[in-house]
Parts: sequence; structure tokens; C-alpha cells
Amino acid sequence: MTLNIVVCIKQVPDPKHFSEITMDPVKHTIRREGIPSVINPCDRHALEEGLRIREKFTGKLVVISMGPTQALEALQEALAIGADEAILLCDKAFAGSDTLVTSYVLGAAIGKIGAFDLVLCGNETVDGGTGHVGAQLAELLGIPHVQASNIKFIDERSLTVKMPIEHGYLDISLKLPAVISVTEQINRYRLPTVWAIVEVAGREIKIWDCEDLEVDTSKVGSDGSPTEVTGIFEHKFKRRVEFLRGSPEEMAKQAVVKLRQLGGDMK
Repeated sequence: MTLNIVVCIKQVPDPKHFSEITMDPVKHTIRREGIPSVINPCDRHALEEGLRIREKFTGKLVVISMGPTQALEALQEALAIGADEAILLCDKAFAGSDTLVTSYVLGAAIGKIGAFDLVLCGNETVDGGTGHVGAQLAELLGIPHVQASNIKFIDERSLTVKMPIEHGYLDISLKLPAVISVTEQINRYRLPTVWAIVEVAGREIKIWDCEDLEVDTSKVGSDGSPTEVTGIFEHKFKRRVEFLRGSPEEMAKQAVVKLRQLGGDMK
């Protein structure tokens, strides 16, 4: 059987540099200057799962991303890892888009790609963490959506997934086409080899804008987004350190006294 798979990825600030990130108090956005960018970790797992499914059933895997031209780096890496095609959705009009607008644009791109059987994405991004896009995209495409930490095919069109819930998981059956948002527990993703990176250096990456996607420009960007960030704040922790000395028994008694003294502040 042949499966046509679409994987949605996003380029995000490298989590290893989160301590260096600051917020723009006027635009209410992350200042990304000087922060290295990488493929969103959960999206890496989505790409890996897509590659494993393609290897099992054959077919084509197309990876798409919405963002500035800088995101071409992420798409080129996806090609080096094994994607067949890559498409960047890039237009100044997309700036400031919330998750619903992002889903709208991704849905338009998937519609332009044509026939597909499965759409995979990460269940959340490290720079947003909303977990909205997968469900919103499925709603716009009119197909089922589920989060999954495991995917098992029953036959060519039917599969079961483990959907993580608090203190366990649910076994859910569904039929393709579908959108599946994967968690980091689903697999261990591969990295591109140096040779693969060199090999894809000249590969074409399509760039589609509003005109190519035939989207309503009044429904994209910050103006088309029904949600907006109205304020930001920095949560600061206040801590006091005290050292206790003596034998374990003496320190335990001192700790009890200190806790009793602080009891009023702890209520």
C-alpha cells in the first residue's frame, strides 16, 4: 500500500538557550535575535514517525513549515533526514498569526498539495505550548484528530493509537485520513548524516505565499487572529537560604524550630 504523508514542523528557539531569551514588552513576542533555531523537538518525533510509516508502506512524505525564510534551514534538515519534498509557507502577511490562523494556512497548503492519507505534527511547541494546531487543523480539514504516544496499523486504512491521559492512556481506533499529534515518547528520532546534508544542499524547496495558497488575506496575520497576547510578566522566585550545623539529630530539631517560626508565613 502507498500512503501519502504530510508532516508539519516549526522552527523554534533552541531550548538549550532558553535562559538567554527575553521578551519584547511592546510586541509581546520572543526576541529571537542571537538565539539559535532548531526543529521543534516534538515535530522531530512526528517526522521520524512519518518516515517509519513510509518505510513500512512506501509512498511520499512531504514536510511543510510556516515561517520566515530562516525556516528553510529546518526544511533542508528534514530533507536530509529523509523527507521527499519540503514546502515553506512564507509571506509577510503571516506575521503575528495565532494558532487558528496557522492552522488555516497549513490547511490551505495541504489542500494545494492534493491527495493525502495522514498528517503528522508534534503535540506542542516549546515556544508556545498550546497544543492547539493539530486539533484545529483536523477540524478545518474535516477529518479525525488524536494525540498519540504509539501508533499501530491494523490494516491499510485502520490503526490504533495510545492517547496519553493523566495516570495512563486510552486505546483509540480510527481510520485514515486523520491528523495525529505525536508526543516525545513515541519514538527515538534519527539525525541527518553529514553526507545527507551535503547531498540535499541543492534540492528545491518550494515557497508558497498568500497568492499561491489562495488564502483570504483578511484572515491571516495578527489582524486575522481571534486571539492576541495582551500582556507579559516575569515570574520571580524569592528564596532565603539558611545553613544548619550539627549532628543529624540536632539539625532535625533546628529544622523543626525554623519551620514553626515560619509557620505564619507559610499559611
